[in-house]
Amino acid sequence: MNEQSLIKKSAPRVSIVIAVYNREKYLGIAVDSVLRQTYQDWELIISDDGSIDGTLDMAHNFALYDDRIRVLTAEHRGAVYALIAGFNAARGEFIGQLDSDDLLEPPALELTVKALDEDIECGMVYTNYIDIDANGQKQRPGHRCCIPYSRGRLLTNFMTFHFRLIRKSIYDKIGGFNTQFNNIEDYDLCLRLSEVTTIKKINDYLYQYRFHPDSTKVTMDNLERIELCAEAITQALKRQGMESTHKLKVVYNATFCIEAL
Repeated sequence: MNEQSLIKKSAPRVSIVIAVYNREKYLGIAVDSVLRQTYQDWELIISDDGSIDGTLDMAHNFALYDDRIRVLTAEHRGAVYALIAGFNAARGEFIGQLDSDDLLEPPALELTVKALDEDIECGMVYTNYIDIDANGQKQRPGHRCCIPYSRGRLLTNFMTFHFRLIRKSIYDKIGGFNTQFNNIEDYDLCLRLSEVTTIKKINDYLYQYRFHPDSTKVTMDNLERIELCAEAITQALKRQGMESTHKLKVVYNATFCIEAL
């Protein structure tokens, strides 16, 4: 869709952003889950992070199929930069993120929009999720689902997981994603959101979270993730005026295994 056509087209209520890098195997499934939503007043922004496989061609084909789909392209810099580009381009009142290897259940947008409409003080809603394997087989409820939300507990437990729908005005108010936290940018974002707005949970299982060998959640070094989370929490303690009364203690739990030579 060209810029002139975009200006003429009325803004949707919901913008969904998919940041994608070399996901031709799964992108079609993710996009199809948006097309199958019971709530249809949306736009989908596929923000490509310099893919070198068939991902970009697939994204452009989807855009030809449905004019609610837009494609952004850039050189490969990391997921957080693709997300920022997508969120900045979003025109909706509400904005959500769908990982390129995951999928939404059909009523996800309908129920999350309803929750935000019913409580104007709420800046973000999030849902329960199901873990799935590489082939899409459901495994178990996501382990974060059982952790009750509170702003204080969010400092040590990332329970505000998938799916999240956020008021775009609140996202803009806190300055959006921080590039310092590439690959845990959503945790840092949720910490900052919790400081300025009400967050609520919908107990329905509305998101499928895929684990597979090439997933960022598998390939990212665990120590690197821990160190980034520790920095995000430390910054949150400072913002919340807690640094003089509390300090972060990181507990490492080692796991050992013995393999045959």
